[in-house]
Amino acid sequence: MLEHLNEAMEHIERHLTEEVDVREPARIARTSEHHFRRMFSALAGIPLSEYVRRRRMTLAAGAVLSGERSLLDIAVEHGYGSNEAFARAFRSVHGVGPSEARRHGAALRSQPRMTFHLTVEGSTPMEHRIVEKDAFRLIGHRTEVPIVHEGHNSAIADFVSSIGSAELKRLEALSDQEPRGIVSAVEPLDSSRSEGSSVDYLYGVVSGSSAAEDLAERLVPAGKWAVFPTSGKAPEAAQYLWRDVFTEWFPSNPYRSIAGPEILRTELSADGTEMSCELWIPVEHENGN
Repeated sequence: MLEHLNEAMEHIERHLTEEVDVREPARIARTSEHHFRRMFSALAGIPLSEYVRRRRMTLAAGAVLSGERSLLDIAVEHGYGSNEAFARAFRSVHGVGPSEARRHGAALRSQPRMTFHLTVEGSTPMEHRIVEKDAFRLIGHRTEVPIVHEGHNSAIADFVSSIGSAELKRLEALSDQEPRGIVSAVEPLDSSRSEGSSVDYLYGVVSGSSAAEDLAERLVPAGKWAVFPTSGKAPEAAQYLWRDVFTEWFPSNPYRSIAGPEILRTELSADGTEMSCELWIPVEHENGN
């Protein structure tokens, strides 16, 4: 898969000055648009849109500093219809506008071209199983929270604590299938999954029954799920598991992620410092089944 992903990166590089249509690099990578964006973000550490902007502005910087052409000509060449739009993009990457950079010879930032390589360390195999599930419901309380890739997420902690133990017991009684017990389910509202971007967050249970009127409900269609268990320090064990699934497991297995809720079941130690968890990711086989 990494070979095809790098071919897609070559395509992006050749078309940096054009509007990037993710359908074509996803086709070259032989995967879906959803999975291509998710894989890129996990492997590169930045959203695809941000990488493209940084690469454009890296190439534009040389033309700006040379002083041989007008800033408008450079803006148009790099896909911008006005000096103002180009200046905003340039400043967001380099910290100064193109006019300032040209006048003062400011130090600018460079985004190297990316290629991806699989590093084989021969450490611990990633335990997983593939589960076929009938349609089910996610029932509970929902909100929107920001993504925190590493460390404490205060928005989630505050939301969960506001639910109360009595309500959690009521919810747990509705759990009637895997993953059993209280779970959290997230669906990113921004495909970039960048730090601070929002996710739809539901804290509740998986059930075959309809929800009471005072509860949120999400109907999830039948399909395949890749299930990954882990344990370790809280909350990093779960956060690192998400990262490892997309940077290690998907590139090495004939599956791709599909749009849908990603479900996490966790159990905390008495002092809250350790956790065991199980992550459920909706998937399909590379052949589309």
